[in-house]
Amino acid sequence: MSATVLYTPDVLGLTIRLAAYPWNETLPYKGEARSQSCGSTIALGLALNARHRVERIGIRSQACAIGQAAAAIFADAAPGRSPNDLEKAAEAISLWLAGNGALPDWPGLETIAKARDYPARHGAVLLPWHAAIQALSSERQQG
Repeated sequence: MSATVLYTPDVLGLTIRLAAYPWNETLPYKGEARSQSCGSTIALGLALNARHRVERIGIRSQACAIGQAAAAIFADAAPGRSPNDLEKAAEAISLWLAGNGALPDWPGLETIAKARDYPARHGAVLLPWHAAIQALSSERQQG
């Protein structure tokens, strides 16, 4: 398998979407995740609305193109979702990456679906969900 199959123009195009989600120190919930397989890291800042749904997102990424694309896919579809929604999505994506089940229902995920064939990139795919779960772990306990 060639990297050119994995890093399609659509995947690379998603990486620039991160500019729409600049890091913001004032966001109240912050989390970080690191892929053990490739070393990519993502820091995620979140704010929730009064209904405890994602309202604002800031991202700081030092990730491969798959990690950056995953972060953009996450950020584009996370607003309006609850901490529980994000955790369920992470579980579904983990199962799918392991070969158990269909592509999860998360808008845009099909763009990086070829990463399933590259186990070294599975951690990068999950980075934003793991960072969000870490960031919102205290919110889940309270709310």
